[in-house]
Amino acid sequence: MTETKKFSNYRWTVCALIFFATTVNYLDRQVIGILKPLLDSDLGIGEKDYSHIIMAFQLCYGFGMVIAGRLIDKFGTKIGYGVSVILWSIAAMGHALAKGVLGFGFWRSFLGVSEAGNFPAAIKSVAEWFPKKERALATGIFNSGTNVGAIVAPLVIPAILVAWGWQAAFIITGAIGFIWVILWFIFYEIPEKHKKVSADELAYIHSDVDEQAETKEKVSWLKLLKYRQTWLFFIGKGLTDPIWWFYLFWIPGWLSTVRGAGLSVSSFGLPLAFIYTMTTVGSIGGGWISGYMIRKGMSPFKARKITMLIFALLVVPIIFAQSPSVSTWGAVCLIALAASSHQAWSANIFTTVSDAFPKKAVSSVTGIGGMAGAVGGAFISYIAGDILEHFENLGHIETGYVVMFAVAGSMYLLAWTIMTVFAPRNKKVMLD
Repeated sequence: MTETKKFSNYRWTVCALIFFATTVNYLDRQVIGILKPLLDSDLGIGEKDYSHIIMAFQLCYGFGMVIAGRLIDKFGTKIGYGVSVILWSIAAMGHALAKGVLGFGFWRSFLGVSEAGNFPAAIKSVAEWFPKKERALATGIFNSGTNVGAIVAPLVIPAILVAWGWQAAFIITGAIGFIWVILWFIFYEIPEKHKKVSADELAYIHSDVDEQAETKEKVSWLKLLKYRQTWLFFIGKGLTDPIWWFYLFWIPGWLSTVRGAGLSVSSFGLPLAFIYTMTTVGSIGGGWISGYMIRKGMSPFKARKITMLIFALLVVPIIFAQSPSVSTWGAVCLIALAASSHQAWSANIFTTVSDAFPKKAVSSVTGIGGMAGAVGGAFISYIAGDILEHFENLGHIETGYVVMFAVAGSMYLLAWTIMTVFAPRNKKVMLD
């Protein structure tokens, strides 16, 4: 601890910048979820049309993940991250021009492709600035920006809606991204080029780096598919990310139509704010727990595995969220626990990439896993739209949510089991 006092600790400033970007990222994508009841009543966009709009976003997000990961590895985090935020801010503002399903689908697709750059760039930035023992905590901190964005949206969007209309909600939130871009290009640089980073601090950042693995040679995308670690990350993200998408885009509607007895857009901000406040605790706490285990001498692999199991188990109670014996706030608490556990899981599964791969491949592998999560999210959107519309037509939409919560409660244990059983003994990938 005494040695670290000599350091600039600028890496935590970098973490704050990534946190800001991730907050904006989720604020922009959450706007449509908050406006979902209004889209139905004013524009006639029902459950199935809404699911198609969300699917367009997710499929393009998945495609963009692969492309963004490769481009960020090629051009670096400073340029790659900055361009990504510029493009998604334009896309977010463009929603104000939409007049119906096709318009929303177009701008949502553009938003998906451009927002895909956030996590590959963020994970690579963390790998560049943090030693392994701090990466899960740093990831948990910046990943909590997803929760802050989701908290801010239900509190701010209704006020903007009342004052200036739904178009202004997209324009104002989208414009925030340009503020971040200015700060990013002013303050960000990789540690090796940063004037405030001393030789001692640079040595600390690289203290647990395998120099043999960290060559400068480019790694082909197809080569990464040869490694079991890539596929385990792909499966883990593909099974669990869709559950987060479900929370993000359908919980506001669930509060409005099922548990909230017809609450208006401006009335369910408090339950949503509570849910996403709790996810911030999970995101940071999940990262801290595995980091603590590593500092106590446990291997990164074992620390991530134990932490992910704990939070996979804590998701399970969500299957009771639609039980008639559970009050509305009881159900909200169960969803908050599950969503919080997802973020703790996410902080650790992201870090498994930088644990297993050299920095030159981190964005690419993150993009591959992100694609799996997005495609899985498109699938869950299609299923959710059909299931909920089917039961809504029967007059029992709550039964549709029973099915969806049962799916949500089981996916993490399934993913953990697959990732644990098939994890290779040689944890670190040596790219030659």
